[in-house]
Amino acid sequence: MSTGELLGIEPLELKFPFELKKQISCSLQLSNKTDNYVAFKVKTTNPKKYCVRPNSGIVLPRSTCDVIVTMQAQKEAPLDMQCKDKFLLQSVKANDGVAAKDINAEMFSKEAGHVVEECKLRVLYVSPPRPPSPVLEGSEEGSPPRGSVSDNGNVNGTDLSTGTRAFVEHLDPQDKTSEAVALISKLTDERNNAIQQNNKLRRELELLRCQGNKNRSGASLMFVIIVGLLGILLGYLMKKT
Repeated sequence: MSTGELLGIEPLELKFPFELKKQISCSLQLSNKTDNYVAFKVKTTNPKKYCVRPNSGIVLPRSTCDVIVTMQAQKEAPLDMQCKDKFLLQSVKANDGVAAKDINAEMFSKEAGHVVEECKLRVLYVSPPRPPSPVLEGSEEGSPPRGSVSDNGNVNGTDLSTGTRAFVEHLDPQDKTSEAVALISKLTDERNNAIQQNNKLRRELELLRCQGNKNRSGASLMFVIIVGLLGILLGYLMKKT
């Protein structure tokens, strides 16, 4: 923050998170810590590229004023993301009770004997903020992801370890130990339950297979008995004839 006799300015650099084909804004805060009315005016070396609101105004005694600087959407990125544009903020003591509509160019004229404070501001391009990490599939917000069970009934330990580690890393240091122990215990119970369910399904499958074999064996025995009875009957009839 720069503190002059009239206005304090924060920040001294206009940082724009540069993105192509998108308007980007940043703000300045002007602080008047004096008992006087202070008039200000904002100039730039590239007025077609930027929109400043307000570009001039009055900061009342012991108060602040926010200035919004908007960069128009750009079609091309500058070389090495360097910007040569600059801003100049001029401030001057004004008469008590003056309004923004009363500001004129003569108030900032040094030739007219006015004491004009000036502050130069640089323009910097910074990388845009990264988007938030997507929530892992199958997990609820605020809870760790669960391990998956493969087709052969084995619990996927990679999912458990990765999810557990990611969840623990987001905890505060003082909570990591207790939360990690509770998390590991919970995941262990879920893994054991998954294994038990898998074993139960295997037993039921084996039982169904055994019942199917018994049914096939009973049908074969019945067929042999029927064929035997038919043979005896035919033999009896042939002897009788």
